[in-house]
Amino acid sequence: MKKNRTFNRKKMLVIFGCATVLILGLVGRLVYLMIFDAEYYQEKAQDLHEREREIKAARGEILDRTGTVLASNKSVCTVSVIHSQLEEPEAVIQMLVQELGLSEEEVRKKVEKVSSMERIETNVDKETGDRIREYGLAGVKVDEDYRRYYPFDSLASHVLGFTGGDNQGIIGLEVKYEEWLKGENGRILTVTDARGVELEDVAEDRVEPVAGDTLQISLDYTIQEYAWQAAEKVMEEKQADAVSILIMNPQNGEIYACVSVPEFDLNDPFTLNTGENTEGMDEEEKQELLNQMWRNPCVSDTYEPGSVFKVFTASAALEEGVVALDDTFYCPGYRIVEDRKIRCARVTGHGQETFVEAVQNSCNPAFIDIGARLGVDGFYEYLNQYGLLEKTGIDLPGEASTIMHQKENVGQVELATMSFGQSFQVTPVQMAATFSALINGGRRVTPHFGVAVYSPEGEKIETFTYEKGEQIVSERTSQYMREILESVVAEGGGNRAYIEGYRIGGKTATSQTLPRSANKYISSFVGFAPSDDPQVLGMCIIDNPQGVYYGGTIAAPVIREIFENILPYMGLKKSQ
Repeated sequence: MKKNRTFNRKKMLVIFGCATVLILGLVGRLVYLMIFDAEYYQEKAQDLHEREREIKAARGEILDRTGTVLASNKSVCTVSVIHSQLEEPEAVIQMLVQELGLSEEEVRKKVEKVSSMERIETNVDKETGDRIREYGLAGVKVDEDYRRYYPFDSLASHVLGFTGGDNQGIIGLEVKYEEWLKGENGRILTVTDARGVELEDVAEDRVEPVAGDTLQISLDYTIQEYAWQAAEKVMEEKQADAVSILIMNPQNGEIYACVSVPEFDLNDPFTLNTGENTEGMDEEEKQELLNQMWRNPCVSDTYEPGSVFKVFTASAALEEGVVALDDTFYCPGYRIVEDRKIRCARVTGHGQETFVEAVQNSCNPAFIDIGARLGVDGFYEYLNQYGLLEKTGIDLPGEASTIMHQKENVGQVELATMSFGQSFQVTPVQMAATFSALINGGRRVTPHFGVAVYSPEGEKIETFTYEKGEQIVSERTSQYMREILESVVAEGGGNRAYIEGYRIGGKTATSQTLPRSANKYISSFVGFAPSDDPQVLGMCIIDNPQGVYYGGTIAAPVIREIFENILPYMGLKKSQ
């Protein structure tokens, strides 16, 4: 009997000891949770009773070089419902259907969804948002927001770009300068009870948004408008597929206008500018069409430059000393290179002509001879020296690279065609930048739009600088080219760009697209003024014009029309 009592006592002690350890463990855990881990669980508890709503920051404006606003903001509203606070769900559904123009099925699905907050619609105009707020229905929230707004609709659409539903830049300058423009969103914190109902006697915690900075660019609204009108006019007259125009300062690379028609509506960027019905079209096909519409041909597309490139070949030959201004060439209307007969644009030939006359006449056989004097090694040396095998570094996304033969694959036929601008492709902005260097005294420039950044209060906080690049040709060669190209407009194939009283230089081009059997052409002209001290350069490229397609006939007059308007506007006076 005594043995059993001893056994029971030991058993009780073991149980008591285990209970004591368990209790001490629970006490220790409780102490840990209440003291050492209290902050974590306080935050958890606070999260359960706090609801955060974001306040969108106003995106920074984009201004042209004169201060004209090209991109701004409009006040819009975001309409949401808080399920736990709804008192009259049917009334809410009917009101939202009526005010927002949405289907009852769509609204009902969102209103009846059990969630802390369900967004019904974004980018609601402020007037509609104010009306919804005036209903005073419990559980309906109307928060003010901002939507990007472009005062001139499609003006410079491929340059400015646009923003998405989250007000973040998608293409163009909007995405390139996103860090400056986006601003910093604010927030509103409200406290709720266990059922999720906001407590009216507890103050909101509000963090105000910080507006984005203002970006000033070199693009000039007036010059852009003149260029756009000229592009639209020639596109309609020639029933062309597309027209691109670049106007820039050849001394520093500032771009005053960049037009690629057809443009698209920046305030409605997801509607095709072709008027094509996308109903029934699969998303992948529609997205591809949108990507093509948004694509900037001046930066992202390449083309065969044709005879404009003869300026590059001529400059390299002068710089290298393999040709002189009074050298003569003979053009019978063609040149035999290995097994190829390469014709001149003038099938009867130009006969005997000087180097300067060869440039004026845009004579292919003469430039085949000039290219041969440079040789493959010399030709590629200048391609590298000019920077033609690298990107320009323009401050727009999506810049394409030059498409050029590998040097080891270049024979005499390839060298011959390359010397007058065929069998390779470059971007328009690359041509404009390099052409600028050949006439500005010989220094490479970086084409660009960004000029400066200002705070929302108007204080300048950043000035963008773009140093001139390497000296790619001597000042003497550059002077020779200015004089020769002035004679092209005064006496040669570029005469339709001539404006009485102004000294204008330039070069025409007509190139055939691939495949050659399609008989499609690209007409172009590059002009500059005044020729003795170039302050503005204009390039026009017309894709697949119908009827007459020669660059001197249809592209040169476009630049003349633009220059007639913008030279006086820029303060460039006629010579006395």
